[in-house]
Amino acid sequence: MRRAHLITAMLAAASLLVAGCGGDESSDAPKGASTWPMTGLPVSGDEVAEQSYPVLVTKLDNTSSSAPQIGLGGADLVVEELVEGGLTRLAAFYYSTLPTTVGPVRSMRASDIGIVAPVDASIVTSGAAPQTIARIEDAGITFYPEGSDGITRDNSRTAPYNLFADLTTIAETAEQDEARRPADYLPWSAEDTLPQGQPATKIAASFGGAHTTNWTFDGDRYVNENTYADDGDEFPADTVLVLRVEIVDAGYLDPAGNPVPETNLTGTGAAMIFRDGRVVEGTWKKDSLDAPITLSTKSGDLNVPAGHVWIELVPVDHGDVTFAK
Repeated sequence: MRRAHLITAMLAAASLLVAGCGGDESSDAPKGASTWPMTGLPVSGDEVAEQSYPVLVTKLDNTSSSAPQIGLGGADLVVEELVEGGLTRLAAFYYSTLPTTVGPVRSMRASDIGIVAPVDASIVTSGAAPQTIARIEDAGITFYPEGSDGITRDNSRTAPYNLFADLTTIAETAEQDEARRPADYLPWSAEDTLPQGQPATKIAASFGGAHTTNWTFDGDRYVNENTYADDGDEFPADTVLVLRVEIVDAGYLDPAGNPVPETNLTGTGAAMIFRDGRVVEGTWKKDSLDAPITLSTKSGDLNVPAGHVWIELVPVDHGDVTFAK
């Protein structure tokens, strides 16, 4: 996939060179894409969306033991996924900014393949079960486990909730031969083009009894009412995107003897887009693990207004999503 991006970039550079030879001095060569791929927000000032490092997806614990989570507010996008015991874990995407402290960092799952592959991201993780590592490697995904430069233990906290990552250091290791921009993670729109939908200022996304994530619209954004993030370091959710997903058995047990669930992030299912205190219901589709997510209603395709998005991967069989005015 990265080779394909490189070929595309080389062809684009070649065509710019040909255009420049035409003698049109009135047009300047573009400095890169004008929006960030994980948010759709415009690039400002002298920044460019092509970076020398890939998207760095950091796996974060999402239980009370993780409090306070550090660095969540610097993420571009967050995906919440089911893990064993009915609990959840976060896949936090970092690209436009790289915090020097993010954590607590925890282990990855096979579910992460479908989450990170569409943008050819690398995973920052404490590690994984051998079965998971084999599948991550088979998928061609680079990961940075404990022991990598930039990943250290904070001895003032209790293990295993004391592993933290310096993403600026990891980015140096993860540097690519040429700077390039990943594909857009979602179908972005510069403006709010969503249908009117219905009022929805409170959301409860239940993952099956052990954990429910609660959101309240404050007139500007959706606020996570039971976040474990440090004060002032909460994720600024402009949009909460709920995808109803199938859960399958990953085929092994965790150290406590719990079956490990796997989110099947391919195919199609129900979707709910919460934005500006209202909800639009539709359908999501993803043709393969490395394909992008598309959204639609019976009236046609849906684009997500640019901003910071929290994606809830809520199980179809034993999860639930409720909302109120």
